[in-house]
Amino acid sequence: MKKYIVITTINPKTEGIARFEAMPGWHVVVVGDRKSQPIESSEHLTFLSLEEQARLGYEFAAACPLDHYARKNIGYLYAMEQGADVIYETDDDNIPYPTWQLIEFECEQRLTSSRAFANVYAYFSDRYIWPRGYPLEEIRSQNSIAVEAGAPVRVGVWQGVVDGSPDVDAIFRLVFDDQIRFEDRPPVALARGTYCPFNSQNTLWHRDLFYYLYLPSTVSFRFTDILRGYIAQRLAWEHDLHLGFMKAMVYQERNPHNLMRDFADEVEAYLHVGRVVSILSAFDAGSGPSDNLERVYSALLANGLVGEDECQLLSAWLHDIEAIRGSQGSV
Repeated sequence: MKKYIVITTINPKTEGIARFEAMPGWHVVVVGDRKSQPIESSEHLTFLSLEEQARLGYEFAAACPLDHYARKNIGYLYAMEQGADVIYETDDDNIPYPTWQLIEFECEQRLTSSRAFANVYAYFSDRYIWPRGYPLEEIRSQNSIAVEAGAPVRVGVWQGVVDGSPDVDAIFRLVFDDQIRFEDRPPVALARGTYCPFNSQNTLWHRDLFYYLYLPSTVSFRFTDILRGYIAQRLAWEHDLHLGFMKAMVYQERNPHNLMRDFADEVEAYLHVGRVVSILSAFDAGSGPSDNLERVYSALLANGLVGEDECQLLSAWLHDIEAIRGSQGSV
């Protein structure tokens, strides 16, 4: 099994990157941008500068805007081209615990909710806390969640919670901003029809869902992975796959942030998540992953939720994946 870790950074090599580079059996791909400081590549780490990204020949690399988190897509494409079976994504300020490990992509515990949304943080913590991208109008709703054991279901994406400074929204940080340690509880898979936002901080992807790694470029830095996550969990159901959540495998020593700037970047999520999920809930599946993505983004564009350039960028992403799969003899 080929296992890749994809990270973006503008910083020198952090402790987190160095720890992941030392993980046996994994290869780290660090995607640079204009502000990035070069990191020396090694046997277990590849640093993709802007010049090296251009040399890869990906349509998406030429089309993607600079200074945007969506350039992380280039790292995903590179990992796919190298034959990745699993892609783990994280940030440069996340540090793995000694117990960090790959888990099986199946789960016996299923989490159900009395509403369309489930705050999975409430399963891993008794604190008043919610994940970034959770609808503000749902935070105080009378929503009950339950966990039931049954026959194993297949998991396409595992989202791990993060200790220390977890992925919460700017409103939580402005009001509370506490250090958090989540409970060590068994992993759970969300039942079909139940949504919870997931991010790109501590996330394992099975190759069956690699198409849906796509981070949109015409939304803000604080919304791109959230929008991607809602789309991916909905489309995963078409493959009989589920979104799963697991205990913290990393802790975050958060890089400096301007919380009011984060708040401004998150306004899209605060305002539009409900509409996004309404569109996804009414979605009619296409003939495969490419068709599914094109249909979803066409609907988002028609509703003013992504920019005019998004479908062109998505087309470049899909072209690159098909080219990679064709060169590998994939069906």
